Amino acid sequence: MRLTFQEVKKKIASMVPSGIDYEVDLEAASIAIITSNPDAFSGTESLASKIAKTIKRRIEIRPSADIMLDSKDAEAKIIEMLPEEAGLKRVYFDGAICECTIVCDDPGAAVGPKGATVRGIRDEIGWIIRTERFAAVESRTMHNIRKYRQENADDRKALLRKFGTRIYRPQRSGEPWCRLTALGSYREVGRAMHLVTTNESKVVVDVGAKPTNNLSEVAPYFNAPELMPFENLDAIVITHAHIDHIGQLPVMYKYGYRGPVYCTPPTRDLMVLLQSDYIKVAAAEGNPPPYGLGDVQEMIKHIVDVEWGKTIDIAPDIKLTMYNAGHILGSSSLHMHIGEGKHNIVFSGDIKYEKSWLYDAAAIRFPRVETLIMESTYGGAKDFQPTRQEATQELQDLIQRALSKKGKIFCPVFAVGRSQEVMIAIDQLFKSGTCEPVTVWLDGMITEATAIHASHPEALNRDLRKKVLKGGDENPFNSTWFRKVSGHEQRESILLDPSPCIVLATSGMMTGGPIVEYFKHWAPEPNNTLCFVGYQADGTLGRRLQKGFAEVPINDQGQTRMVSIGCDVITIDGFSGHSDRRQLMDYVKAMNPKPRTIICHHGDSHTCAEFRKDLASTYRVRTYAPKNLETLRLL
Repeated sequence: MRLTFQEVKKKIASMVPSGIDYEVDLEAASIAIITSNPDAFSGTESLASKIAKTIKRRIEIRPSADIMLDSKDAEAKIIEMLPEEAGLKRVYFDGAICECTIVCDDPGAAVGPKGATVRGIRDEIGWIIRTERFAAVESRTMHNIRKYRQENADDRKALLRKFGTRIYRPQRSGEPWCRLTALGSYREVGRAMHLVTTNESKVVVDVGAKPTNNLSEVAPYFNAPELMPFENLDAIVITHAHIDHIGQLPVMYKYGYRGPVYCTPPTRDLMVLLQSDYIKVAAAEGNPPPYGLGDVQEMIKHIVDVEWGKTIDIAPDIKLTMYNAGHILGSSSLHMHIGEGKHNIVFSGDIKYEKSWLYDAAAIRFPRVETLIMESTYGGAKDFQPTRQEATQELQDLIQRALSKKGKIFCPVFAVGRSQEVMIAIDQLFKSGTCEPVTVWLDGMITEATAIHASHPEALNRDLRKKVLKGGDENPFNSTWFRKVSGHEQRESILLDPSPCIVLATSGMMTGGPIVEYFKHWAPEPNNTLCFVGYQADGTLGRRLQKGFAEVPINDQGQTRMVSIGCDVITIDGFSGHSDRRQLMDYVKAMNPKPRTIICHHGDSHTCAEFRKDLASTYRVRTYAPKNLETLRLL
C-alpha cells in the first residue's frame, strides 16, 4: 500500500533520535527534512539513507532558516573565505532548495584538501554548497535562469510543496489500468506529444511544434478531450530540447496549466534558449508567436530538475527514471513504473545508439519493460547512414573541393547537437592539417548553445568531457577559427566578402533564421556549396532543396521572390543525432529486458508502418503504429 504524507512523517519521527530539531516538508517528488543540524542526518550509513530505504522515497536534507545567512552576507563570506587561486566568477542562490552554487575557475581549490575549505564555508553560511567550473564562454541563458529562480525562490518553494501535495493525494479505489493517447508525432515527424493515463493519474510526455508552413499542423492536438482540462494533468515530462518536442510547451502555461515540468538541467537550459528564439523568429517572419516571454518565465518557475539515473515520484502511481538517449545534450529515455509493479513503459525519446563525437550511446538497460514507445525517424528499409568516420571523410572532401574553387560553404544546422558535432569534425580536420583552416562563422544561437554544452560537461562523453574541463587549446569549442556573427551588420559584411569561408547557421530545416539570408545571396553562385547535415522534414525549404528543385520561392521583406539554385547541394547523413535503421534494430535487440509491445512514432507514415511490421517479424513482439488521436490500452 502507498504511504500517505502523514504516514511518512510518522515513520520518520520513529527513526529520528530525540533531541534533534527537524520538520518534514514536501519538495515535489522528494521528502525534505529541514533541520538546524544537517550533520546529524549525513555521513556513511547515514540516518537520511536509512529513512529513504524505509519509506522508499527520495530524501533531501535542507538547512533551516535560523542557521542560514541572507544571500548578501553569505556571498560576502564566500568572497572572504574562498582561496584566490579558485578564481571565483559568480555565486548563485536558490532559496527554494537552500542551495548555493559557487562558479569558479578551479573547483578543486574551492573544495580544498578533503573538502575542508567548502565545509568551512558551509559551516559559516549555512547553505548547501555546490561548486561548478566556469565555462570559457559564459551562457547568458543559464545566468538568466538562475537569477530568475533566485528572484522567485518563495514562489518556487510554494510550488514544490504544491506538486508534492498532489503526488501524495489519497489513493483511488478500483481496478488499475493504463492507456496511451497519441496527440502528436504519430505517423509524422514533429509536434511530439503523448498522454499516459492511468486510473489515478495523467502525465504528458513532450509538447512539440511541427516544422511546417501549414499553421494548422504546427501544434499537437491540444483540444483532444482526454487532455482537457489542463488542471487535471499531474505532470509534463520532457525528453529533450528540440523544438519538435518543446516548441509548444509554454502554450500550456498560457492557457492555464500550473503543474510541474520534469527534465534534465541541460534540457532546461536549452529549452529556454530555443523557446525564446522561437518567439523572436515568429515575430521576425510576421507570424504571431503562439506564446510570449511571460509564458516561458511561468514555465521556468514550474521546472523540476531531474538527474539521469535517479528515480522520483511524479504522480501517485507513477515513478520516473531518466537515462541518457545519446541524441543531444541532456536528451533522455524515460522509464515509467506504473502502480506497484503493474506495468513499465520506456519512451525511447530520440535516440542515437552509437557513441558520437559528443555523447555516449543511448542506454539499453532498464529495470523492467513491458511497453517500448520508440522513435522511427530512420526506420525505413533503406535508411542507412554512413559511419562518423565516413561522414568526416565526406566533409573533408567537400571542404577541399569548395575551397579549391574559392567558394563558400553554408550549412543549415540545428543550434543544438548538429552544430557542435560539425564544429568538432571541422576542428579535427583543421588541427590535423588535413584541410587548410578558414574562418568558420557561427550564426544564430549556435554560440550560446555551445556555451551551454561547455557548462554541462557531465552530459558529454568521457573523451570530450576531459578536453572541455582541461580548457585552453584542448577544448575544441575554444578554437580560434570559430567566430560568432554578432549581428545584422556583420552578417552583411560576410555576405559581401569574397574570401572563402564556412558558415554554420540556423535554422536546421531552413524554415527561418539567418541561414535564409546566406541562401538568398549565395545559392545562385556555382562556386558555393549548400551542405545539409540534419533531417529535413516534409514541407520545409530544406526538403525541397534536397529533392533537387532548380528554383524555390522565399519570403524577402514581405514579398515572395524566386531564388535560382546554382550552387552544389550536398547532404552528409553521418552527422544525424538519430539512429539509422541498423542502429534502431540493434537497439531493440540489445534492450534488457526485452519489451513485449513496441509502439512506433516519430517517422513519416510509410516509415512507421514499415518499421512496425519488420520489428514484429524479426523480434516476435506485438507492434503498433497508431495515428494521431488514437488510444491504446497498455494495462
